[in-house]
Amino acid sequence: MQFDTATSSSWKFGHRGRVAVFIDGNNLFHAARFHAIDIDYNKLLQVLLGDGRLLRAFFYTGVDAGAERQQGFLLWMRRNGFRVVQKELKTFYDGTRKANLDVEIAVDMLSLAGRYDTAILVSGDEDFVYAVNAVAYKGCRVEVAGFRSNTAPRLIDVADFFIDLGEIAETIRKDGTQTDEYDVPSFIGSQEIPMPDMIRSNPRASNPQPPNGERTDQFDSGRSERPERLTRCSDER
Repeated sequence: MQFDTATSSSWKFGHRGRVAVFIDGNNLFHAARFHAIDIDYNKLLQVLLGDGRLLRAFFYTGVDAGAERQQGFLLWMRRNGFRVVQKELKTFYDGTRKANLDVEIAVDMLSLAGRYDTAILVSGDEDFVYAVNAVAYKGCRVEVAGFRSNTAPRLIDVADFFIDLGEIAETIRKDGTQTDEYDVPSFIGSQEIPMPDMIRSNPRASNPQPPNGERTDQFDSGRSERPERLTRCSDER
């Protein structure tokens, strides 16, 4: 399959077969915010799937049990084909609130290996290098999707293919004319999370706020039609 983006870049996916998508929600949110992009998750899923058959699309995130608007977003995700895996935020001694779902992502990738032909990990976290290698050793194709400047080089190196979301920003960006159904705050407040080392070393990080001056503490779901071209397959091999 060849996919031409708005930037005239081309991808040659090859045979993708059954596809499983694993989205590190918090990692993707902060990377997208750094690049001032509001992602349309339906568009993102459609692009990642390509000509493959969707087995599962997982979305992992930490949640605040008392945030009703956030629950609204997660409900929207479930109703649009995503299987949400969530963990309640924990407050640490220094006042930060975090929820680490790296183990859940790695376990799901490994436990489902063999039921999918292609795994797509949407994250830039270097901690997934070992998991990606382990899945590859089981004979599955493993791709990594993320913004290149926010993705660990080692993670890119071990993947069979790297999808630079920065190159297709206009393809996965929310339509500015569409009305949001949910207005959901960030899963973890930006002031509560230390800036990742990769971003901290980037000179652009001195001004991570979007240039339009809009608030960055929102995780809007967007309201686009569910893509009709997604082909889903059962769990049976």
